[in-house]
Amino acid sequence: MLDDVQTDAKTETLLEVNNIEVIYNHVILVLKGVSLKVAQGGITALLGGNGAGKTTTLKAVSNLLHSERGEVTKGSIQYRGERVQGLDPAAMVKRGVIQVMEGRHCFEHLTVEENLLTGAYTRRDGNVSADLDKVYTYFPRLKERRKSQAGYTSGGEQQMCAIGRALMSKPETILLDEPSMGLAPQLVEEIFGIVKDLNEREGVSFLLAEQNTNVALRFAHYGYILESGRVVMDGPAAELRENPDVKEFYLGMSDEGRKSFRDVRSYRRRKRWLS
Repeated sequence: MLDDVQTDAKTETLLEVNNIEVIYNHVILVLKGVSLKVAQGGITALLGGNGAGKTTTLKAVSNLLHSERGEVTKGSIQYRGERVQGLDPAAMVKRGVIQVMEGRHCFEHLTVEENLLTGAYTRRDGNVSADLDKVYTYFPRLKERRKSQAGYTSGGEQQMCAIGRALMSKPETILLDEPSMGLAPQLVEEIFGIVKDLNEREGVSFLLAEQNTNVALRFAHYGYILESGRVVMDGPAAELRENPDVKEFYLGMSDEGRKSFRDVRSYRRRKRWLS
């Protein structure tokens, strides 16, 4: 895995978010000039605490804001050089951009296999069966549970089902929201390992929103840290892992070793929007 994939001049920028602002209900300003890039073939992590604006950023890209009375009021979003904000969400799916929502959102009354097949609903080619077999290759546990109702599977299995369902649409880019939420550490490692395999073997690009900074920066190529709707720091994942501010505030570590968040009294934020 190349940690400099995001900054390599030869790497094509797949997704570019330029200084966007997002307002809900015509009043609540949530994103305050967010800019980021996702390189083709890269894994980009969008990090920050609850309420930082990570999910809103993903929904701005996938155009799912309108269902929550939100809208992009400033800035632009480009995919492969084409301006895409304001498109119908289905149009983004046709372009190969799929969002895996926080909380999995599997169809509980359908079987695991039926859930997976819904991901191929808009496809008109004849390779659905082959792609279903490929999903089972990456997620053998889903093959074991394929006839079980999704609502009766574990949280980890439902997360696998949600990612597998996204894969059935043959995506170019997956927007993955909080994949570690509610999962045991061993399952988190398994899910992120599969994300890495999909990136390296299938060429799927990822923009993943994640509160678990430690695991995200181990698997990502590049990272952005959000606070209160602004990007306060970004860089190659390897550099962010070694940054003393990130270690102290997000990883709970300092030069004295691991410490509690309660003991962290200050954070020297890189407020680049003031520079």
